[in-house]
Amino acid sequence: MNLEDRQLVALFEGLDTPGVSDAMDKLGLPGQCLGIAPLDNYRAVIVGPAFTVQYVSASVPPGTVGDFIEDVAPGDVVVMANDGRTDCTVWGDIMTQYAGTRQIAGTVIDGVCRDVNKALGDGYPIFSKGRFMRTGKDRVQVQSTRQPVSIGTARVCDRDIVVADANGVVIVPRARAAEVAACARQIETVEAGIRALISQGKTLKEARAALGYHNLQRKV
Repeated sequence: MNLEDRQLVALFEGLDTPGVSDAMDKLGLPGQCLGIAPLDNYRAVIVGPAFTVQYVSASVPPGTVGDFIEDVAPGDVVVMANDGRTDCTVWGDIMTQYAGTRQIAGTVIDGVCRDVNKALGDGYPIFSKGRFMRTGKDRVQVQSTRQPVSIGTARVCDRDIVVADANGVVIVPRARAAEVAACARQIETVEAGIRALISQGKTLKEARAALGYHNLQRKV
């Protein structure tokens, strides 16, 4: 990652996908990746710039499925669009091992992965539509990299900021990252205040009313 990447990633330190999602709603921005779930209940939040990859059905003779990995920088999140296909995988144990050695932050797939024991054992974060054992080789191929893709109904442009955790994946448009992070922190401050009031004996209704909970994620 370059300096700008690191600065944008740092803006989201301590935040999670629910807070970021609420901020996106408040700002009128789409970005929640529908149907993309974590492989495990990750305790950490993954934040990094997207490296986008578009898959299409294989040609004859078929093209390659994974050589792009050499171009992904440490700290990036690989974002792979496979049209939501669940009949063949585009990520397995070799990719997991290599991504780990290159310190890639994680992988998001609009499709499925396999060799999940390797990813679980290594603690390598994967977010996908599921798992299936059949290879994508000779079934799909890389059409492009670093171009806009669709992931679970969300548009992802190369270098957008990916925020992913046990709740799912949110894509933050790079140009709005600072605004989204600031809004998410404001929301988290209010929610922390509500939790504090509850711990002091206030009812949930009282605490929410006192701090304007019901307007938190509404558009400004």
